Amino acid sequence: MDNRKNDDKNLNNGGNNFFNKNPILIFAIFAIIIVVAFRGLGGGEMDGTLLGQSAAGSKSTSYSEIKEMIKNKQVAQVGISETSIKAVDNGGRTYFAKRVNDPTLVPILEEQKIPYGAYSETNWFTEMLFSWVLPIFIFFGIWMFLASRMQRNMGGGILGMGSSKKLVNSEKPKVKFSDVAGVEEAKEEVKEIVDFLKNPERYISLGAKIPKGVLLVGPPGTGKTLLAKAVAGEADVPFFSVSGSSFIEMFVGVGASRVRDLFDNAKKQAPAIVFIDEIDAIGKSRTAGGIGGGNDEREQTLNQLLAEMDGFGSESSPVIVLAATNRPETLDAALLRPGRFDRQVLVDRPDFDGRMAILKVHMRDVKFARDIDIEEIARLTVGFAGADLANIINEAALLAGREAKAEVEQKDLLEAIERVGIGLAKKSRRVSPIEKRIVAYHESGHALIAELTKGAMPVSKVTIVPRGLSAAGYTLNSPFENRYLHQRHEIFAEIDTFLAGRAAEDVFLGEITDGAGNDLQRATDMLKFMATQVGMTDALGLAVLEKQQYSFLNGGQSIKDYSEVTAVKIDEYVRKTLDERYVAVKETLRTYAPAIEEMVKALYEKETVSGEQIVEIISKFEKDNDMPTRLVRNLGANDDIESAKSEA
Repeated sequence: MDNRKNDDKNLNNGGNNFFNKNPILIFAIFAIIIVVAFRGLGGGEMDGTLLGQSAAGSKSTSYSEIKEMIKNKQVAQVGISETSIKAVDNGGRTYFAKRVNDPTLVPILEEQKIPYGAYSETNWFTEMLFSWVLPIFIFFGIWMFLASRMQRNMGGGILGMGSSKKLVNSEKPKVKFSDVAGVEEAKEEVKEIVDFLKNPERYISLGAKIPKGVLLVGPPGTGKTLLAKAVAGEADVPFFSVSGSSFIEMFVGVGASRVRDLFDNAKKQAPAIVFIDEIDAIGKSRTAGGIGGGNDEREQTLNQLLAEMDGFGSESSPVIVLAATNRPETLDAALLRPGRFDRQVLVDRPDFDGRMAILKVHMRDVKFARDIDIEEIARLTVGFAGADLANIINEAALLAGREAKAEVEQKDLLEAIERVGIGLAKKSRRVSPIEKRIVAYHESGHALIAELTKGAMPVSKVTIVPRGLSAAGYTLNSPFENRYLHQRHEIFAEIDTFLAGRAAEDVFLGEITDGAGNDLQRATDMLKFMATQVGMTDALGLAVLEKQQYSFLNGGQSIKDYSEVTAVKIDEYVRKTLDERYVAVKETLRTYAPAIEEMVKALYEKETVSGEQIVEIISKFEKDNDMPTRLVRNLGANDDIESAKSEA
């Protein structure tokens, strides 16, 4: 059964327990329990001394004294209770004493003709106060305290139901467009919203209608939330931000009530901006759960959001709705139609110029040395989002502070890149000479094939220093720019590079290890991608056999649409191709065996070798043996990369 369906069912059933369905009955039961407890503690027995102290002109005395006064006719009347005796003298003064089981008392009273009778030690007022009123008030106070705590935890209203005041962050951000870098196209798309909020009459006079909603889509960490804050900061209008998950509670109808409350507050302070982060939490397609398998609370919340976005006029009370998501494929079609979210703005990972600009923004408040090469940092961080770049700057500052430096240096930035991308260096880890030799051959194989294969990414450095959880060593390949299209030979070049580590172990050591597990997995995944999703194989044709979901999330799910027969063909193609490429890679490694030995020697001595040193070793070997060069850098096979460098 679908886990999401189970979660939705549990969410709805969470409010159907006995406590939530019968709050009044639970209150009555607890009240009765507390009343009984108070009556048991207080009891019906009241000390005579206490009664004596509470009456005016009264005195507490002994039973024998009262009996003696009765004999001497000094008493006008006598009252007898279960536990005490009360006597009033001729002057009106009252005497109290503990009652004694004395059968002679009544005959004496009759003999002296003194009136006597029974009396109650307590009155109805004190009994009602201590036995009923006070316990109920105490329990009601406890009940209100618990309700207020639940209210704070769940967002306001009775038991948190309805109100969104505690969940909505209302502010006027100080973020400007100058604080947002690397997403110039996205900024241009939202600038007109700022202009409309500042000068609405300019557009209204022309009959133009500002988009009611703008959906920001893109990978995590690219600056969607920051861009929304910048819009509010530039427009100088109230900014209401809320997370999509805040609308969902265990009570049905709470989310819809909070949506109404949110837009009511925004309209009161219009012009304003409403920002809903992670809108996919409430905006998922209503058909995703199938017949009878949806989530009533989420659907009601979504329906209310749709109604609110249709219900207000941007001319009279301009309220712009901004939303962010990294899963636009899951959103309901009614949410994305014109009139609701009219415009979708892609906030993608930055290119080279974007990374340069982002790095400069985050370097404003950090002390850097004058010889910092920002271009090198931008070149080494291909594929990094804005949040990743900010993390690199912060890590570099922490590394410099750890060593008590006055300024952040270039090597701190380079170390921060490796820490963020690969993991911490395990300098204290003991590596045996045998393992060190295996890793050196493995990484040298990667480096050699990368430099000799057209379409492969050039090598930045090779190291045998362990990093991260499982990396015993690594070869750092640094493409100059993001690649949005990959040619067939480039994919095969990357596959050859992945296979080169295992091939080097096989050729030079005569034994293989489990260190190539991740390399083989990535090579296999790339071949399956070529065969099933982009139609780049002759064996399987142009048919798309798998559909990728959640394109902005790495490792998203894929939907398979092929038979078992086709699955066998895919397996055969992958296995055959891997074997062919593996043989070709091993042949190249045998040809350049002396160069591999030089690389291993350098790695064994220095532990880290730069890409330029790798190229120098290969070039020297080719010259010494009068071989035509196969170095990609010398052939100019990657002139696109070099031209991009020069343009930058």
